This record gives sequence, C-alpha cells and structure tokens, in this order.
Amino acid sequence: MRVTAFTGGAFVQNGYVVACTGSGATVVVDPGAESARMVGALKADRAEVAAVYLTHAHLDHVEGLHRVHAAYPDAPIWLHPDDQPLWEAMPQQAAMFGIPFHEQPEPTHAFEHGQDVEFGQCVFHVRKAPGHAPGHVVLVSRDDPLALVGDVIFQRGIGRTDLPGGDLATLMRSIREEILTLPDETVLYNGHGPPTTVGEERMGNPFLIPQVGGRRV
Repeated sequence: MRVTAFTGGAFVQNGYVVACTGSGATVVVDPGAESARMVGALKADRAEVAAVYLTHAHLDHVEGLHRVHAAYPDAPIWLHPDDQPLWEAMPQQAAMFGIPFHEQPEPTHAFEHGQDVEFGQCVFHVRKAPGHAPGHVVLVSRDDPLALVGDVIFQRGIGRTDLPGGDLATLMRSIREEILTLPDETVLYNGHGPPTTVGEERMGNPFLIPQVGGRRV
C-alpha cells in the first residue's frame, strides 16, 4: 500500500489516499478540509476510487466528503453504525466550532468489528476502537505493517474524550486491545500530526504510562 496524507483546515486534520500498488485500486480515508487538493491529485493520477472509508463521524474527518462524492459518485461510503448519531448531529458540530456546514452524502455501507474490506489486491482488517467516538474504527492492513487509526492515538498523544460520545476508560481499553496488540513496527497514520509506530508509543507516549482505572496500559 502507498499512503498519502492531505493535511489542512482549522483542525490541521489528515485525510488520506491509500493506493493498492499491486492493482492500482485506491480508497479515500477521512476526507477533510483538503479534499479539493485530494480530488485534484486523484484526477491527475487517473485513480480509480473503490471506496471512501470514514474512521468516525467528527466533522473535521468528513467535512470534505461532498467534494469526493461529487467527483466519484459511485464510490461506496463506509461508516460504523454506532457513529450515526454523530453523523446526524453534523450541523450542530459545525455550529459548535464555527465551521461552515455542507450537506454530505449518506453512508452506504456499515463497518463491522472483525471484518475485512478489500480494494484491488489489498485488504484492511476493521477493528472497532471506541472512546473518542462511539463507532470509531481503525483500519489495519493485512498486507503491510501499517494502520489508519483516526483519532484513537497520536504521536505522544491520545484522542480527546470531552466531546459527545467520548469516554476515557473506553478509549484506553481500545488502545490496549486494538492498538498495542499490533506488532511494534506497525506504522500508525493518525488524524492529526505525523505518523508514528506502535513501538514508539508503547515506550514513549506519556498518556500510556500512568495508571488508568487501576491498571497499567
């Protein structure tokens, strides 16, 4: 897989284009504020967009979806159903942060924990990882040591839990069970900031060192 980040907007959010190098099939993950530049790059590469994957339904991760959908109307849109309330509250999310709201196309497919989703010759394994958002998922490559983790974990940080649907204990459990169980060399492409690895965060992330609920991470 080849992962390309498109970063920008008020939240400096990372949207991604992931290309399956063996087949040329491409997926878009979390199209945010830089979706116009993303679409321009896709068109320049004459990419075939097989799907749009949404790790969760916070506004900064979906605000550019309408542009991608306009360019690739046949690409299915995937979201976990537990994030449907966040999806339906998108106008309120926009108002809360003072960001213009654009009507977005509806998700067409539902992620399930433990399923595999294929594009071309490549496969992502879906792991549900709530805590930052109720229906948050991480996408773990079956082919390469990499995962797209949205806002679950960052370089030396973790996702915020003070937004609707957030819960710190749940997030820490997701990190223990769905992130730290991956091999240390796994590259984590996250929603904000530079990529990191499981090993780097296991050893150096200050949020993973303290006691959480009486248990060490």
